[in-house]
Amino acid sequence: MSQEIRRYIGAWMWLAVALAFSVLPWPGFIDIFNPNWVAVYLIFLSLADPRRIGLVGAFLAGLALDVMTGALLGQNAIALITILFLCMRFHLRVRAFPMSQLVGWAAILLALYQFILFWIDGVIGRSVEPIERLAPIFSGTLILMVIWLLHSHDQSDERVRIEA
Repeated sequence: MSQEIRRYIGAWMWLAVALAFSVLPWPGFIDIFNPNWVAVYLIFLSLADPRRIGLVGAFLAGLALDVMTGALLGQNAIALITILFLCMRFHLRVRAFPMSQLVGWAAILLALYQFILFWIDGVIGRSVEPIERLAPIFSGTLILMVIWLLHSHDQSDERVRIEA
């Protein structure tokens, strides 16, 4: 199997793990801070390699998330497509940002994701507590920051090994 096929299979396997984490039951108060794992993973992956999953993959992941969580069919799909489109559109500009601006960009995308879910919930008449919309933005941003730090550390080690 070629290296490129392994990368695609690995990306889809990690997407399946993110979907599993999204429906994993968390204890009590921690459940409020459960980030949108699929959105976090897709933001990270679209900045690292935007061609790996794509908009169709985001749509399929959103539909799977809707089915697994019992949400309105297409609700997560439209939110994921929107943030992934923005990520893919601006990924070259955003990757040049320092870490502080990169974290801000991720927070804006996660806030947009939550706003789209909030808007659709409002249209269908479902009310959600504000903390349930705000907490995943902060926890998802923190998780993305840790992932980016670990990823950049791995890349810098790889560069050093190649140059040596």
